[in-house]
Amino acid sequence: LLVESGGGLVQAGGSLRLSCAASGRSFSAFAMGWFRQAPGKEREFVAAISWNGGMTFYADSVKGRFTISRDNAKNTVYLQMNSLKPEDTAVYYCAARAELGIGTMKDEYRYWGQGTQVTVSS
Repeated sequence: LLVESGGGLVQAGGSLRLSCAASGRSFSAFAMGWFRQAPGKEREFVAAISWNGGMTFYADSVKGRFTISRDNAKNTVYLQMNSLKPEDTAVYYCAARAELGIGTMKDEYRYWGQGTQVTVSS
């Protein structure tokens, strides 16, 4: 079970930190990812992190502004979002992949959270 939190309304240029808490004892065996879906659009990849945090990967649209991290002791993955833009407005989902390495495709992820809304006003 994955539960996201930390979404909300923020002005352009502001920051938010999303959290995703995972239940279960095997969290460190999963690579994790963040995706987002804006109204009328496909769900798209945002960022991914390997099982131990040693590798990360970002979509070009968020590179340099967002940072993904994880704390395996707390079974939690984070997405720090800085310099937010109105086009970042979407429902953000965390996902778990039953592999150690990162993935960027939706179909590579088996478990999904319910999503948290992020709205960036101009």
